[in-house]
Amino acid sequence: MPHARAVRLSRWTLASALTLAMAASAAASAAEPDLAAIRDQVTRQHDVSIKRLQDWIALPSIAAENLNSRQGAEYMARLAREAGFQKVEILDTDGKPGVFATLDAGAAKTVGLYFMYDVKQYDPAEWTSPPLEARLVDKPGLGKVMVGRGAVNQKGPESALLAALHAIRDAHEKVPVNLVLVAEGEEEIGSPHIAQLVHRPEVAAALRDTVGVFMPAASQDAEGAVQVSLGAKGVVELELVASGEKWGRGPAKDVHSSLKAMVDSPAWRLVKALNTLVSEDGNTVTIDGYPKAPAISAGDKAMVAVAAARRNEERVKAQLGVKHWIDDLAWQQANERLVSQPTVNIEGLVGGYTGPGGKTVLPHRAVAKIDMRLVPGMKKDDAVAALKSHLAKRGYGDIEVNVSGGYDPTQTAADAPLVQAQMATLKRLGLDPFFWPRNAGSYPGFVFTDKPLSLASGHFGLGHGGGAHAPDEFLVIEPSNPKVQGYDGAVMSFVEYLYELGK
Repeated sequence: MPHARAVRLSRWTLASALTLAMAASAAASAAEPDLAAIRDQVTRQHDVSIKRLQDWIALPSIAAENLNSRQGAEYMARLAREAGFQKVEILDTDGKPGVFATLDAGAAKTVGLYFMYDVKQYDPAEWTSPPLEARLVDKPGLGKVMVGRGAVNQKGPESALLAALHAIRDAHEKVPVNLVLVAEGEEEIGSPHIAQLVHRPEVAAALRDTVGVFMPAASQDAEGAVQVSLGAKGVVELELVASGEKWGRGPAKDVHSSLKAMVDSPAWRLVKALNTLVSEDGNTVTIDGYPKAPAISAGDKAMVAVAAARRNEERVKAQLGVKHWIDDLAWQQANERLVSQPTVNIEGLVGGYTGPGGKTVLPHRAVAKIDMRLVPGMKKDDAVAALKSHLAKRGYGDIEVNVSGGYDPTQTAADAPLVQAQMATLKRLGLDPFFWPRNAGSYPGFVFTDKPLSLASGHFGLGHGGGAHAPDEFLVIEPSNPKVQGYDGAVMSFVEYLYELGK
């Protein structure tokens, strides 16, 4: 009997060992995808992927102009379905519609994606290549680039993420994480209704199970360096409007400019009011009762020091077309100011006649388009309330403050798994990434990082582009610098990141 029992135990042990070995082998297989097969699909699909991006750029959805918002949402939904999302819905808000989609891969982990399908306005006369044709052109010092509105902000990187999903599927590999996608059509006007999308019960429930939410990006600079950003400034977009009607002085319609000798000017009133918002040099906010920005932390200073040493100041100046930083600050100090200081910026001034030549009128109305950037510790609603109170206190209570959008700043800890997976992916790809405290630009990450979701949020993706919000916006497709990834390299960076997140 003891011998028989030993045999049974031996057989059980052997069977168990085989089962465990098979499970381990299956787990190893799942954890180690055939990246070569996926890369082969990325290469094979290059032309199709580029055409997909060009077709997307050809349909501009511009929230500020009420242009193609419904069509843009429908196109975004179609792209999601084609990439493998099983459940795709267009959700209406009080503004432009959004898209909510889920991809159930049967994975242990779920990751959130934030997309925007809208783009900024454009004036074709300012472009060297038609903004909706997404032509491939040679750009000296960079290689072959795609020029078009949305090429880098954000359709290019987003299309690369979608191309990664196509390549994984067509290589007969399994997407390593479940995905929850939220796409909006109002980012370029300050995301006024993003909370209506994200806080819908079904969307919030899906996001609550994620390890965090990231936005695809082309994060390399022109020399190939890549940063991992831990947040973004908040923003308020608004118009200040001075008019004879609201003021009770000045004309109710444009009149001859000779009458300025006895008629008040709403345009000058707006200029005088604007002058009270900032210091004499225009670089420090002087709004009474404005939320105070905390001093830059030692940790943020250390991050900036590393980044400043890694970036080429002269190249950045050349790209921006500037010769001096504020107050002639040194490179590192200018970057410290970039990440730590709030701003009040005049985007545009509109009033009276602005066509060719002159037209001697005294305008009855003048408008200043303003954006205000906020750093962590500041709140959008507090900033708006302070601005309105300041104008009233200074005698400009008649000037209308029309807020079109905006949101609070966002911040994510460096040790968040979403962020650590970025660092691990980049290092495995042979890069030497560095942390950056926060983007000076804005995106509505607050809706993910703030309560009730309290998720990590960030940006990820290789590749390089430029000209966001400006003429000749571009994305590098075939780089001349081997340290910079082209379109296919950006696609593979998303493949690698998704598999890292799935571990």
